[in-house]
Amino acid sequence: MSGHSKWKNIQVRKGAQDIKKGKVFTKVTKELMLAAKAGGGDPNTNARLRSAIAAAKAVNLPKDKIETAVKKGTGELAGGNIDEVTYEGYGPGGVAIMIEAATDNRNRTVAEIRHILAKGGGQLGESGCVGWMFDKKGVIELPKAKYPEEQVMEAALEAGAEDILDQDDSWEIHTAPESFENVRQALENAGFEFLSAEISLLPKNTVPVDAETGQKLLKLMDALDDNDDVQQTNANFDLPEELLA
Repeated sequence: MSGHSKWKNIQVRKGAQDIKKGKVFTKVTKELMLAAKAGGGDPNTNARLRSAIAAAKAVNLPKDKIETAVKKGTGELAGGNIDEVTYEGYGPGGVAIMIEAATDNRNRTVAEIRHILAKGGGQLGESGCVGWMFDKKGVIELPKAKYPEEQVMEAALEAGAEDILDQDDSWEIHTAPESFENVRQALENAGFEFLSAEISLLPKNTVPVDAETGQKLLKLMDALDDNDDVQQTNANFDLPEELLA
């Protein structure tokens, strides 16, 4: 299992705790604003916004909050002046890390991320230093206990998915970015329930790390994920199995 999948599975398990803290609400609200800013406030013509609304509903963000975020993104309401920024860096063991952020103050955000990386045994790199190690893909995760492999493969491939991976307790469906919304919608219409569904950066290759380095990486990734400006983190580490026990 790749570092991406292990880290994402850990995030899924801590998701309920994050919702209680309001962190998930912050992230989905910012994605709603960014999606509306990029492609307009009509989900019928804005695939990214459709996905953002689905993600917001999945964590029970109230309808009025969704509508407000969309209006902020389109400029109908004040407060939607945020930008998407991607940072690249390294973690313990030379692991490559990609950090996608949404911020209204780039100077504050880059300073915070540089501090988190340094404190966690890593460092912020130049633009392009590790981005070539990742591919942008649509990633949809389904609970393995609920759906048999044949059912998932048939539905996903028919909808246009590129690949289906067995990730221990989940099925991980990969799509081209431009096919993601069609595949997500087709699976949703077919009655599938998702653990997660997002456009993500997947490592082309992974770097195995020992338990000590893995612990440091998990602590660092958690600290990055807890930052209010960070929307998504991805890295190319491969954790030893004992860390997931």
